[in-house]
Amino acid sequence: MAEQTDKKKRQNTIAAVLTGSLLTQDSVVKHLPYLLFLALLGLVYIANGYMAESSVREINMTQQQIKELRSEQISMKSELNNTIIESELKKIISERNMELTESIDPPKKIVINHAEIEEIN
Repeated sequence: MAEQTDKKKRQNTIAAVLTGSLLTQDSVVKHLPYLLFLALLGLVYIANGYMAESSVREINMTQQQIKELRSEQISMKSELNNTIIESELKKIISERNMELTESIDPPKKIVINHAEIEEIN
């Protein structure tokens, strides 16, 4: 007998859910604000997960760009160091036909006395 009443209760509950009459019961209506609050929290939780995933993707892309820019900077720096070398400069000047020659005379120091400075002013 107890089994038949349990079966009827289950059938009644399933029928109430399917027909929508469950939502009109006083106990459900009484707890409706709480249920809506839980639904809102669920939506916020899902949105937070999507935003976190988006942030992780953006961080990964930025890290990849940093790696690429760092390798580009290293290659440009080594290229610049090669062009600063005197022999490389001579080669570049000769390739561009700039008609510049290396000075054979050493640089000379110009010395001016205080009296000469006052004469100029």
